[in-house]
Amino acid sequence: MTSCLLYRSSDRHFRPRFYRVEIAMNLFEEVSVLREWGVAGSKGTSKIDIFGNLRHASEAADKARKAALRRGYHRTEAA
Repeated sequence: MTSCLLYRSSDRHFRPRFYRVEIAMNLFEEVSVLREWGVAGSKGTSKIDIFGNLRHASEAADKARKAALRRGYHRTEAA
């Protein structure tokens, strides 16, 4: 399982936002890419995409991470 957590706080009047991407195996021996996003402190929204192999899942997760970085999110240190 691999996970990446990003935050964005562009304006002091808005609450910080989060974007999380995680790669994990599911029960059917497929690879899942979980994406979660929203306002920090809230439940947020999530989406799961299923891939037949780790390479395709990794490429999709990396594409989502790069898109979030372009939108102003920045990587945080793991707690």
